Amino acid sequence: MGVLKFEDLDAWGLARALVRETYQLTRRPGLDRDFGLSGQLQRAAVSIMSNIAEGFERKHKAEKSQAYNVARASCGEARSLLYVVGDVYPEYQSEADRLRLAVERVGKCITGLISSTAQRS
Repeated sequence: MGVLKFEDLDAWGLARALVRETYQLTRRPGLDRDFGLSGQLQRAAVSIMSNIAEGFERKHKAEKSQAYNVARASCGEARSLLYVVGDVYPEYQSEADRLRLAVERVGKCITGLISSTAQRS
């Protein structure tokens, strides 16, 4: 099988899909001109994906955990911003709800990475 890479992690794959879907949502009419909200949501989603990769690549347990915790915190930020999307753009409420569930799935995977890292000696 070879050496495991961050691209092999379920959490990273789900986060990558989340980034793609986030960009699709933020390019919709109305949101495409709401640069503050769209940009912040995009940055939060990219932060999730990037910090999973960074955590995986770190060799020290504390550094791994820190990066995974930042990714988990970015999940909270993205979920919160998706409430704003639904509140301000009700026509995108169902999409925001669906993406929020996707963020929750990624967050659960990250929690697993954090737990797994903590259990290693």
